[in-house]
Formats: sequence, structure tokens, C-alpha cells
Amino acid sequence: MRISTTIFLTDETVTPVRLARELEQRGFAGLYLPEHTHIPVSRSTPYPAGGDLPREYGRTLDPFVALGQAAAVTERLALGTSITLIAQHDPIGLAKQAATLDHLSGGRFTLGIGYGWNVEEAADHGVRWSTRRDLGRDRMALMRALWADEPTAYDGEFGSVQASEAHPKPVQRPRGPVNGPRTLIGGGAGPKLFAHIAEYADGWLPVGGRGLTESLPKLRAVWEEAGRDPKGLQVVPHAVLPSPGKLAHYADLGIEEVVLQLPPADEPEVLRALDAYAAYL
Repeated sequence: MRISTTIFLTDETVTPVRLARELEQRGFAGLYLPEHTHIPVSRSTPYPAGGDLPREYGRTLDPFVALGQAAAVTERLALGTSITLIAQHDPIGLAKQAATLDHLSGGRFTLGIGYGWNVEEAADHGVRWSTRRDLGRDRMALMRALWADEPTAYDGEFGSVQASEAHPKPVQRPRGPVNGPRTLIGGGAGPKLFAHIAEYADGWLPVGGRGLTESLPKLRAVWEEAGRDPKGLQVVPHAVLPSPGKLAHYADLGIEEVVLQLPPADEPEVLRALDAYAAYL
């Protein structure tokens, strides 16, 4: 099982360069970074985990810039977003960012996407909350058109692009209906999410992994009904606080990668966490 990590990198934490070097030297498989463009202070949306919203949510670094730094100082470390708030991006610009990072890193990039929880943040991006999932699906289709080998036009419900020259191309080759970087979708288990995963992604990025025993057979059934290769489905629990029993359970379910949660802290505290997690490598 590959052991990757995720962390809220901010202006107050360990830097991307120092963390990436330490992860690669210690043998961790990857680094995934979350995204929040801003947090409106007047928000009424409750924090999903309950209680006050942690300080780091309003201070996150841009994940693509931070991962670009991490790519430049490593050779093997996988790099990903967990998650990119797909509805909050211009898809033409995001397609360029993702393809460039994948190209410069030699195909090490995973685009983890999700739909968010903060209504006020999304509203400032012009997102109508009730349509955010369909908007994200449409934006991914537009991005796949730009990633295609030949100039390909796309005309969707929420956006369009003319047949265009768009380079660099992502390193990973098309697989089934999917092209572009490895793409995982985050979110809670449900029919609509599973249908979208089977339609345009490589797999699922569930938070914490709770309930996988019940939900994985349902996802696999939807995946296979869509004509996807059963061996191609990837499920990557992220933001996991590990224990030997938990990781063994994931292994029994056929999971090949787990993303462990690091504290949003300064370098000494993060390195202590990596020392503790080394037991799982």
C-alpha cells in the first residue's frame, strides 16, 4: 500500500519545498494539497466537522503554485490536489495549469476534484449552489476537449471552447472515456457521485474512508455497468488518521493508496508527525 500525505499548507506552516524533500527522502508516496481561495467572514455555512472553522482554512496556499515548487525539488513524489474546487475555476485556465504541472513533473500529478461545502465562497465565484455538481461535470468535459490529442471543440450547458491548439498535453494517456491527468472525485457516497466517477474519473477520493465496506460494492457495480475496466477503479481514502487496524482493513478492501493527514504546523511538528507515520511505510 502506498502511503501519501495531505496537509493544509499556509503562510504559517512548513514550506512546500522542505516538506516535499522530507517526504521523498523518507519514502512517502505522495503529497496532496487542499484548496480554498478565500473564506468570507460573514459566512453562514457551518463547518462540516462541527465547531469553529480552523484557522488554516482561510490561509491556504494556492495548491498549484505549492505543488509546482514541490515538483521542482523531487523526482518520484506523486503530487495531487485534495481537492480542487472545480466549480470555482475557469476551465480553460485550469486545464492549462493541470497539464503544465503534469508535464513538468513527468506525469506525477493527480487532479482530485470536489464540489465544496462553503456556499459563500462559491457564491463569490458566481457559482449557483444547486448546480455546482453539473457545472463541475461540464467543466471537466471542456478540459478533456483541450487535453485531447487533436483540436477538439466542446459546447456544453455551462461553457464552450473552440477547437484549439492547447499544449502541453498531460502525460497520462487516455483510458476508457477519461483523458488527462489521473482524476479522482471527492465527496460522500451516493448515486450521483458514483455515476460521475464512472463517467469521467479514475476513481474516488473519500474523506477518512468510513463506510467503505458498504459503499465500495455499490461504486463497483456502477463502474462496471458503465463499461469501465473493473481493475481500473481507484479508491484513495484521504485525510486519514492512521492505525494498524484501519490500514489493514483498507488493504483487505483492495485499496492500494491511503493519504494520511498531517497537522497544519511548523516544520518541527510536521517532521515529528512524519516520524510517527514512518511505522506505516
